[in-house]
Amino acid sequence: MSTTYRVTGMSCGGCARSVEDAIKAVAPQASVSIDLAAAAVTVNGAQEQQVKTAVEDAGFTFGGVV
Repeated sequence: MSTTYRVTGMSCGGCARSVEDAIKAVAPQASVSIDLAAAAVTVNGAQEQQVKTAVEDAGFTFGGVV
């Protein structure tokens, strides 16, 4: 099941890659899709706490489920 989370602070492709890499580091099997315009990340295969930790460790603000 995919879940979409708000992530603020992403402004470019490099930011999106940082968020994706951070999530994949804690949940290698996860599929990750970034929507910069919506400031959101959709993840399938990772728990919310894993995503929150990864996003914050990458230097962005986790805003919870959209």
